[in-house]
Amino acid sequence: MKRRSFIQTSVAGLAGIGAAAAGRNRLFGGADDDKLKAGGFLTRKLGKTGIVLPVVSFGVMNSDNPELVRAALDGGIVYLDTANGYQRGKNEGMIGGVLKGRPRNSYVLGTKVPGIPRDRNTGLFSAETSGETFLQSFDTSLKRLGLEYVDILYLHNVLKRESVLFEPLMKAMEKIKADGRARFVGVSSHGNEHEVIRAVIEGKFHDVVLSGYNFRKNNLPQLDAAIADATKAGIGIIAMKTLAGGYWDEERLQPINTAAALNFALNNPNITTAIPGCTTFEQLKANLEVGRDIAMTPQEMKDLKLDKTTGGLYCQQCGACLGQCRQSLPLPSLMRGYMYARGYRNLDLAKDVVAEAGVSGNPCKDCEACAVKCTMRFDIKSRVTGLAEILRA
Repeated sequence: MKRRSFIQTSVAGLAGIGAAAAGRNRLFGGADDDKLKAGGFLTRKLGKTGIVLPVVSFGVMNSDNPELVRAALDGGIVYLDTANGYQRGKNEGMIGGVLKGRPRNSYVLGTKVPGIPRDRNTGLFSAETSGETFLQSFDTSLKRLGLEYVDILYLHNVLKRESVLFEPLMKAMEKIKADGRARFVGVSSHGNEHEVIRAVIEGKFHDVVLSGYNFRKNNLPQLDAAIADATKAGIGIIAMKTLAGGYWDEERLQPINTAAALNFALNNPNITTAIPGCTTFEQLKANLEVGRDIAMTPQEMKDLKLDKTTGGLYCQQCGACLGQCRQSLPLPSLMRGYMYARGYRNLDLAKDVVAEAGVSGNPCKDCEACAVKCTMRFDIKSRVTGLAEILRA
């Protein structure tokens, strides 16, 4: 589907979604404070920021097509999410080209900058982790984007309370905010999200949390409780990884029901918006459809296989594997890289994750038998070996 075809079919086809949805068999769906904006998209407030967003946004991480981003903005998407390291910086540059000439109040832009260095196993920062380096990286992001400010700046991929409250990086973000180069600041987290969110509540500094959240999370009650408390504290919550890797199998023959997975996350009324990625106009159209109605049908609930607790491509990032590996490998990072490579087909991002973890080649090649018992029953040695082969090809 080309951009012109997307726009034509969206205007005609999506107009009827609201009426059709009224006849669906609702199990649950729609928070009391959801509002319909022009175009029929459900919207929610992002904490105390004052920003109101459609419940579906755009995680641009895997997209390198500027026409797709233009179509998203023209089709009703408001929030674009990127990061300093996505596509080695090209992602921010591509988005900057799309945004050039658009009214600044017509979109919301969030980007993420990591704190470096950090321990590859614990995720903790050290005395060498510099606020100055963080500031320099953010300066680079602003130049790529061609913007004077971003709406949300995140400290990227934190896992621990100590990382959330790491003073040198908090001071750097405080300076950026005081200088008017970021309207709001937050953290993003792929694992141990409940602890990260609790630290944000404790710190009373950050405005937003970008949190991993999906139907396969094995600690949803704990995570939901933390999100609810954050909402009460006025902290905005944005969900990522809602599709749980996108596939049930490594061969990509059994896709996860995208609409069902996205609806599941958005049926938590404390989540303002989700940032599913897309690389085609068909995927974008499907995401926009969800943005108009988040009710779930019995079939969609069945498709999520909520009784299935193992397998797939999504690593819980629980860290249970870390104490089991004889080589003390950063296995959660390698499993996330495997998902990016196998599920997303994003080799650049997989390479970046593996490089940041300080791993090269196949570190499992000399182990005759793997000692790690994964909570998701992943064959760790097979996946690490497979990731090395994919990245070497």
